[in-house]
Amino acid sequence: MGERALEEADQVTIRAFFGIPVPDPQRELLGGFLARCATAAPEFRWSVTENLHLTVRFVGTVDRAVVEGIADRLDGTAGRAIQVALGEAGAFKRSRLARVVWLGLKSGAEDLSALAARVEAECRAVGVAPEARAFQPHLTLARARSRDGARQPDLPAIPTLAPWQADELILYWSHLKKDGAVHEPIRRIALG
Repeated sequence: MGERALEEADQVTIRAFFGIPVPDPQRELLGGFLARCATAAPEFRWSVTENLHLTVRFVGTVDRAVVEGIADRLDGTAGRAIQVALGEAGAFKRSRLARVVWLGLKSGAEDLSALAARVEAECRAVGVAPEARAFQPHLTLARARSRDGARQPDLPAIPTLAPWQADELILYWSHLKKDGAVHEPIRRIALG
């Protein structure tokens, strides 16, 4: 193990979140779509294909043992597998400007919301500050480069994405780098 790997292994505080991964076939189709979006709307930072996921609960910077404890309590009790189908594009806005561009869900939103409530309850049980906003299931596509947002872009045609069965919840460690975040799975929790 290199020196950097040893430093990271010893790190106690991490930036963490729980999420549902997007399967490879859907990820590949979205990769081409995101590349076209980046060309059409450079005023947004488009998601990296490898990072595509549905966030269930962003925990933030926390002691690693705390989130691993949450994962321990969720293991075996997180709930059933979820049938997910991505839907239309939308945006979270500030005034008339888009801050985040996303894809909503055609199916699975209710079950994903129930899972998010379960994770939220476990977070609160260990003293993690409650989530300030109501949960809205979505797949983040891009964030505006400007803090104030940007005009909502006209997107290329969204590819036809097959529905899938989400059968695991992942605890991710989000490493912030100069060129964006890298999401490392550190725990897999079976759904089903």
